[in-house]
Amino acid sequence: MMPFKTKTLKNTSILFTFFLASLGAVNAQQTKVDGVAVVIGKNIVLDSDIAKFKQEVEVRSEGKVTISNCEMLEELMQQKLLAHHAVVDSVVVSQGDIDGKVQRSIDYFTNQYGSEEKVIKAYGFNDIDDLRKELAKVQKENLLIEKEQQKITENIDVTPEEVRVYFKGLKEKNELPEIPAEVEIAQIVLKAEPTKEENDRIINKLNEIKKQVEEGASFKLKAIINSDDPSVAKNGGSMGVITKETAFVKEFKEAAFSLEEGEISEPFKSPFGYHIVLLNKIRGNGRDVSHILMQAEIADDKLKETKEATEKIIKDIKEGTLTFEEAVKKFSEDDETKNNGGLIINPYTQETTFELTRMPPDLFARISELKKGDLSDIFYDETREGEKMYKVIFVKDKTETHTADLVEDYVRMQQFALAKKKQEEVEKWSKDKIQETYIKLGNDYKKCTFKKDWKKLNK
Repeated sequence: MMPFKTKTLKNTSILFTFFLASLGAVNAQQTKVDGVAVVIGKNIVLDSDIAKFKQEVEVRSEGKVTISNCEMLEELMQQKLLAHHAVVDSVVVSQGDIDGKVQRSIDYFTNQYGSEEKVIKAYGFNDIDDLRKELAKVQKENLLIEKEQQKITENIDVTPEEVRVYFKGLKEKNELPEIPAEVEIAQIVLKAEPTKEENDRIINKLNEIKKQVEEGASFKLKAIINSDDPSVAKNGGSMGVITKETAFVKEFKEAAFSLEEGEISEPFKSPFGYHIVLLNKIRGNGRDVSHILMQAEIADDKLKETKEATEKIIKDIKEGTLTFEEAVKKFSEDDETKNNGGLIINPYTQETTFELTRMPPDLFARISELKKGDLSDIFYDETREGEKMYKVIFVKDKTETHTADLVEDYVRMQQFALAKKKQEEVEKWSKDKIQETYIKLGNDYKKCTFKKDWKKLNK
């Protein structure tokens, strides 16, 4: 994203801010009766939305952007106009796309705040399910907006000459962007797996619990005593009502929807460990379920063995008998990065580069002092699903903060020029669509001076 250079906010940069602020705005709406700032089609912007988005913009731009209520409202009206016409144009977004974005968002927030519990508290939700529901609403609208923009600009492209002219124009106005320090990183991951004997022990224990409950024991009590689900002390193993669209792992939903009321599943494995599920009640398309989760323990000698194997691989890389890419292909056990040379994808840009200062703090601490071609120290990591592993990070590329250069940063300047051309196309589209869209401004905003003719029905 291009750094902010002016007072006003660019349409092409608002979506992520729009997404973040929506979380706080949604909950604010539950406790406060707001005035309606504008209605666009069937979409509404409230007074509290404007305040929340303004605050989010200023925080994320580190105070470089200040924006008035009228300017913020126009940005929000533009987004609502796109969302409205996405529905009119029958734009389709898949549940899989929504679920994927929701999970990446939760992962991002968890990295920022340190835990899911802190995320829930920060945004004022009751539990992770409430957060997921609101994230799904926000991400669905953002996907509609993105797809409508793509539809409008699908035939737009830029030539090398247009890129040169764009760069020259910025240079003449002394507005060349500052390119932040960036890194491209890859990883090798070796997982410490539990033994077959330990997995068998867990399965046998779950089978024993299943038998005891079927003979009259309390499932809730068994969950409190035995489950490794961190929320079990509060809910006794209850997962509430889930549907086939709920963002749970596939294995869990398959088990839940295969049961009759009162039936307990056989033990099954998911990325979180081994489960048994009790179907409490069928509620329309939903299933009210409880579960017990047990995670296999990994012995210290297995962890030591995994670390030593990682050390041997790194030794071979440093001695030149094995390249990093060869080591990834031959040894790494991370499914997401094994087949692309170990490259870690930035979850919010879907690119292989990260702005150095915007990386998750734990990752930043490991690689901030490394140079291009350096390897990090081997380190232990553990996922929220309970997987334990050793990792090493390779800095494949690193650039320092600098003023944009046409040759060195051509790809980025091409992206900026293309984004500007697409933005201009969306602006032309917007001016046309405003004339055929129902728009009703609140009285407090009829005195605003807008760039576009949003007041057409209020003259």
